[in-house]
Amino acid sequence: MKRIWVVVGIGAWWLLVACQPSTVVSPTASPLPPSPAGTSLPEGSPTIPVTPSPEPTWTPSPETPMASGSWGLPDPKTAHWVRVAEGFRQPTAIVAAPGYPGRLFILERRGVAWTLWQGERQIFLDLQDRVGSQATEQGLLGMAFHPDFPETPWVFVNYTDRQGDTVVARFPVDVATWKADPGQEQVLLRVDQPYGNHNGGHLLFGPDGYLYIGLGDGGAAGDPQDNAQNPQTLLGKMLRIDVNVEPYGIPPDNAFPQGGGRPEIWAMGLRNPWRYDFDPLTGDLYIADVGQDKWEEVHFWPADGGAGANFGWDYYEGSHPYEDTPPPGLTLIFPVVEYGHDQGCSITGGVVYRGRALGPEWQGVYLYGDFCSGRIWGLRRQPDDSWANGLLYETSFNISTFGRDAAGFGSEVGGEVYLAHYTTGEIYRLEPVAP
Repeated sequence: MKRIWVVVGIGAWWLLVACQPSTVVSPTASPLPPSPAGTSLPEGSPTIPVTPSPEPTWTPSPETPMASGSWGLPDPKTAHWVRVAEGFRQPTAIVAAPGYPGRLFILERRGVAWTLWQGERQIFLDLQDRVGSQATEQGLLGMAFHPDFPETPWVFVNYTDRQGDTVVARFPVDVATWKADPGQEQVLLRVDQPYGNHNGGHLLFGPDGYLYIGLGDGGAAGDPQDNAQNPQTLLGKMLRIDVNVEPYGIPPDNAFPQGGGRPEIWAMGLRNPWRYDFDPLTGDLYIADVGQDKWEEVHFWPADGGAGANFGWDYYEGSHPYEDTPPPGLTLIFPVVEYGHDQGCSITGGVVYRGRALGPEWQGVYLYGDFCSGRIWGLRRQPDDSWANGLLYETSFNISTFGRDAAGFGSEVGGEVYLAHYTTGEIYRLEPVAP
C-alpha cells in the first residue's frame, strides 16, 4: 500500500484554494499490520448490515470553501458516509465490473478478492498461495475488468509475489458463478522490486481502452536508485499497454515507442501513485502520489494531454525542490493541490463523482483522503481552469482506497462512491442526507 510515518508537519500550505483546518481527529494510523497467517474467511457470510455505524465516525467540516451556483464545492452536510459492509480483512481496493450495477469486488491484502451482491458475499478469486505480504505495502493491490466484459471475460490483477516482486496477470471469469479461475493465470508483466514498499499497484482501463498500470519508485526513501527519472526502468512510472494483443501490445503513442526508454511507459516521475481515476465524463486523469516526509500531492492530466508527462519526483516533492537539479529543457508537471504533514501523512487517491444519488452540486468533484488523519477533501476544476479545493469531512477512518460502483460505467454517469476503512474492514458509501 504505502509507507506510514509518524510525523508532525510544520505549517500547511495549500495550492490555489486554501481552507482553514477544523479540529484535528487524532490519527489512528500505525505501520500497517501484517495479515494473520493460515486463516481464511468462510465462502459465504451473513447478510451485510446497511445501517450507519451506531456512533458516527465522521463530521462535516464547517470550513469548506463554497461558491455560488454549481461550482466551488458542495455543502458536506448534504451527504454522509454510511456503512454498507463489514468483516473484510485489510481491504486494498473496491472494484466494479462494467455492466453490473450493484455488484462490488473487495480486495484484501492477503490475496483474496470477494464479490459483494445484495448483502451476500463469496470468494471471487483466491491467490493466497502466490501472493506475498511480508512487508506492509505488499499484497493483492489492484484489479480491473476488461472494458468489454463480459463479452471478453477477463479480469486483470496486480499483486506482489512471494519473492516481493510485482506481477500483473489476467484470469478468465465465469459470470454464471462469479468465479475467476486461479489455475488459468496468464502473467503479462513481472517487475523486480528492490524494496518492500512503493509498489503502486493500481490498475485501471482508460477511455482509450488501454490498461494503465501505476508503479512506485521501488521503495526505501528518497528514491535511492533514481528510478523515477530513469526511462530504462518501469519503476516510478505510469505504464500503458494494449491487453488485446498477446501477451500485450504497445500503444503507438506511448512516451517511448521508438526507443529512448521502455516502450510500456506512458508517464514518469512518480513516487508511489496510490490510486488514480479517469473522470467518466471528461476522460481527465487525477493521480494521487504519496509524498516523502513533508508533502502529499494530487496531479491532474487532461484527456488530450498525451503521453510523456513527467510529474517531477524526485527532483521535487510536490512543488518543493527535493533532490538534484532538473536538466535544462525538462518540462515538469506540478501538482494542482498538495497538503503538508500537519494535515495527514499518506494520501489515498479517490474518484470523480458522476453518480445520480447526490445533488448536482456534487458533479465533477474529485474526492480524496488521507490514510493517517482520515480527512477527506474535495477538488473541482472551475470554468476558468482554477481549482476549488477544501476539507469536506473529518473521520476516524484509515482510508486505504476509494471506489465507484458500475452504474453507468462508460457513459456520462459514473456511479456512487465508496471507501474502505483498512483497520476495521468496513466499507462505506457516500449517501444523501434526507432533507
